[in-house]
Amino acid sequence: MQTARRYLASEIYRATTAVLLVLLGLFTFFSLIDELDKVNDNFSLLSLLYLEALQIPTRLYDLLPIGLLIGATMALANLAQRNELVILRVSGVSSAKLLFMLWVICIPIMGGALVLSEFFAPAAEVKTSELSLKFLGKANGGRMSSGYWFREPDPQGNARVINIGAMSDNGNVQDIRIITYDKTNGQFLHFSHAQNGFFQDNILTLNDVAQTQSTVNIEEALANPNDPVNAVAKIVSIPSLTLETTLTPDRLLAGELQPEKMSVVSLLDYITYLDENNLQTNRQFVALWRKGSYPFTLLVMMTIAAPISFIQTRSGGVGAKVFMGILLGVGFFMFNQLSLNLGMLNNLPAWLTALAPNILGLAVALMALYFMEAKRTTKNHTTKTEKKKSK
Repeated sequence: MQTARRYLASEIYRATTAVLLVLLGLFTFFSLIDELDKVNDNFSLLSLLYLEALQIPTRLYDLLPIGLLIGATMALANLAQRNELVILRVSGVSSAKLLFMLWVICIPIMGGALVLSEFFAPAAEVKTSELSLKFLGKANGGRMSSGYWFREPDPQGNARVINIGAMSDNGNVQDIRIITYDKTNGQFLHFSHAQNGFFQDNILTLNDVAQTQSTVNIEEALANPNDPVNAVAKIVSIPSLTLETTLTPDRLLAGELQPEKMSVVSLLDYITYLDENNLQTNRQFVALWRKGSYPFTLLVMMTIAAPISFIQTRSGGVGAKVFMGILLGVGFFMFNQLSLNLGMLNNLPAWLTALAPNILGLAVALMALYFMEAKRTTKNHTTKTEKKKSK
């Protein structure tokens, strides 16, 4: 059994590696062609190639489930075509035992995916965002046309909203606007605007600040319409202003990154920041559940590959099985994205949004395996009965 498992593992690993290399090459080539129009004096072709190389760990993480499905289908279909799977099953290995062997084979791939997910892909994404900010002035995150928005309490217990027009690498920011108001009654306190600033160790340093300060209580000023109108605010110029903040360069980049591309540690830290400031965390929780269910997705892909490959060769060659695997992989990806979008739109529980496609895919694959094994058992029983009658 151990020898058979090692042989199956070598075939599946080899086929999966080949498929992933082809997919990585194709997607990298298409992305490179799509980004060529951005090349200019400030953004050279070498910089573009460097950014594309940094995207390889993230693409590998995204393509691994589909690559595993196609690679496992190809490997098992080749074994079935050479009658090696038939020999294995005739020797007493049932579909359940064979499926368990495939799950064991999948464990090293799950371990590699975990390392890729928590270390290589997030580090590459952070570096990509930093370089995109440096070369292009923007990253691929969720920047609105008005810039990046954050909300947090200040050390005095007031609330403030921070708007950053642009970010560059190493914590530098430009066009910063900060609105501070009393959290208890919503009273406006002051508005600060600076052309540039710098984040370091939970300290935001602003240069050349123009601060508009409220000089009256708005409610009292509007209470009596007969009172004369006085100046309600004054503008003060401040050469340098230092503010304590809960924002850090990492959290600024977290606003740039898609939650699915962050490590679990960074994602938990960002969720904590959002919770402390009463901001929505649904998307981040869904991303956390999806990252947790990613190893389960690989098991589902391996399970789906099993019934496709067990189909008799006369019902379809290796090419037909691989094509079927590609269709199922694309269908699973589309259903996964549909589940994510529906879950976000309807505020469904994060665990349901993340696990529903995997549970459904696993159930369908197990049912297919069950019916194939039942059909095989019935056929063998019928053959034995006919042989007894002929004797």
